[in-house]
Amino acid sequence: MSYLVQGWKAVGPGRLESFERPATSPGRGRALVEVAGCGVCHTDLGYLYDGVPTKHPFPLVLGHEIAGVVVEAGEGGSAWLGRRVLVPAVSPCGVCRWCKAGRATSCRASKMPGNDDDGGFASHVEVPADTLCAIDPPGGSGGGPIGAAGLELWELSVVADAVTTPLQAIRRAQVGPGDLAVVVGAGGVGIYAVQIARAMGAVVVAIDVSDAKLERALGHGAFSALSAKLGPKELKTALRRVCSETGAAGDGWRILETSGSVAGQELAWSLLTTGGSISVVGYTPSASSLRLSNLMAFDATAYGNWGCAPSLYPEALDLVAQGTVKVRGLVRREPMGEAPRVLDAVHRGEVSERVVLVPGA
Repeated sequence: MSYLVQGWKAVGPGRLESFERPATSPGRGRALVEVAGCGVCHTDLGYLYDGVPTKHPFPLVLGHEIAGVVVEAGEGGSAWLGRRVLVPAVSPCGVCRWCKAGRATSCRASKMPGNDDDGGFASHVEVPADTLCAIDPPGGSGGGPIGAAGLELWELSVVADAVTTPLQAIRRAQVGPGDLAVVVGAGGVGIYAVQIARAMGAVVVAIDVSDAKLERALGHGAFSALSAKLGPKELKTALRRVCSETGAAGDGWRILETSGSVAGQELAWSLLTTGGSISVVGYTPSASSLRLSNLMAFDATAYGNWGCAPSLYPEALDLVAQGTVKVRGLVRREPMGEAPRVLDAVHRGEVSERVVLVPGA
């Protein structure tokens, strides 16, 4: 069967153009996914509006938070046909020294839709088949609600990055019971970091400049929510008070920087404690000024975080499908056909939820 791909290509700063073309048949190890929903990420906005370079030059279809149904598969991929899937935001090669060492997120041959190749702001996208995360068992999709949470497929698109990326950071930092987890930036990624860290047994504190985001974090598992307008000294005092009230460890704090801003990165750095860690989850192209000697003085650890290993996707999917991590109410469905208007609104900060572009909506 031949499919018609319709969507939007980024052709220049702030410029999207619609396109329509026949889909090509996927080659060996590849799959054609009919997109049910593609989330709009801060990274997409950086590519489109802020001059952050993509690996593949424009014109390029952006979008890397994808959920959909496999409608065609190349040689060796027939078992995927008809199945609902998540497309990893970063697909490692599986054979390089990093992949063999269990460091899939360090793979230099990894491919990211909407960066290395065309992404999900379209009706269909071709992706590697061997890293897909199955939502349905072999034999196809029932098409009904998903998991105990009764979610629709488009709602799960945010699992492909906004949920899995903080899960990777939290697992890497070994967040667990008795820890104080501090999430700097309670936005589209941070709200999931709050929920996941709480699910791991940590006492969670959210920090943000937005009162609305702080209130939302309190409703999704944060023990406390603090304004980033306070200085580092005041925030550290408040965090120590939380430790005293809850019995969380007074040092070894797990700092998760999810704001993707210079101010957020510098604030997160200032909160490092002895034996603690900082996980950089958010991205900004701007430089920050940090005293690196803090790592030495506190015997602390800094982690980078490039996406999430596909091996962790089933865990993230289970957390969401069972309702441990809430998605509904935090995502907003918008028509793919109105992508230019929608992305402009998100870029202007006019939308509080994580937007998901849905073809045919």
